[in-house]
Amino acid sequence: MTVNFLELLDLASTRLGASVVDANDEFFAPRDHLIRPGAPEWREGVYTDRGKWMDGWETRRRRNVTADCHDWCVIRLGARGTVRGVDVETTHFKGNYPESCAIDVGDGTDWREALQRTPLKGDSHNLLPLDGAAAATHLRLRIYPDGGVARLRAYGDVVVDWDRLRRRGDVDLAAAEHGGLVVSCSDMFFGSRHNLIMPGDATHMGDGWETKRRRGPGHDWTIVRLGAKGSVRRVEVDTRHFKGNAPGACSLDASVDGTQWKELVSTVQLRPDSRHSFEDEVRAIGDVTHVRLNIFPDGGVARLRLFGRPCER
Repeated sequence: MTVNFLELLDLASTRLGASVVDANDEFFAPRDHLIRPGAPEWREGVYTDRGKWMDGWETRRRRNVTADCHDWCVIRLGARGTVRGVDVETTHFKGNYPESCAIDVGDGTDWREALQRTPLKGDSHNLLPLDGAAAATHLRLRIYPDGGVARLRAYGDVVVDWDRLRRRGDVDLAAAEHGGLVVSCSDMFFGSRHNLIMPGDATHMGDGWETKRRRGPGHDWTIVRLGAKGSVRRVEVDTRHFKGNAPGACSLDASVDGTQWKELVSTVQLRPDSRHSFEDEVRAIGDVTHVRLNIFPDGGVARLRLFGRPCER
């Protein structure tokens, strides 16, 4: 089955801990902008002492260009993983975008080409699948011959050393950095489902998962595929920052295949702007691969943590 790589985790996200560690040139716009969260900004008529202010990474114009002339930028991924596809976004770069790009992956010193030189469009999302890329900790973007890129997103799968994690005992089986992925939800009008399992505490209301106001019967839900099959023993449901729009209650179900569900936690009441921990309420149902969070009837949840013991492989 073909997977839409845009549904995977952005391994180059600053929220996951990624950073831009090097670039050969950043004359017009700094390299750090390349992986900023949010859409690129346009500031009409704003100039610096270097030129037009641009929200992205932009290098100076090359002269005496040869066929292989290029600029480059290195990103340390937020977690070791396999990049399945990239979005090389050139929004607002219309007369100053690169002609083409290539992608390498590696450990920051030893590089393997994951995407051959590919033409780019200006002022666009350039969605480029990567086939057969090796697991890596770093990604290098090469642009030919020069120019500006607004954002780079690197979507893929986290590769986890579970033998090491098992020695810790209980770990958060849902955490993005442990390979967890929020695979679907009923609605995410105000906040992305992927926020639920990001590292650290939410910083504001927009940093969680939030659904629209429900005007009919039913309830909202989201499904997390665990990073590893395991037994869930403690659950944290964090509604911090959600004060007038937290769910009134929640329940959790678990599954070994994502289709047949057993109740993990019966319906429990939730408080606004609070972190809730449930341990005695968690049923012992054995090893599972997926957990479904049901919220009643709608609202926002900042983080979901599912602590447990990964099973032996």
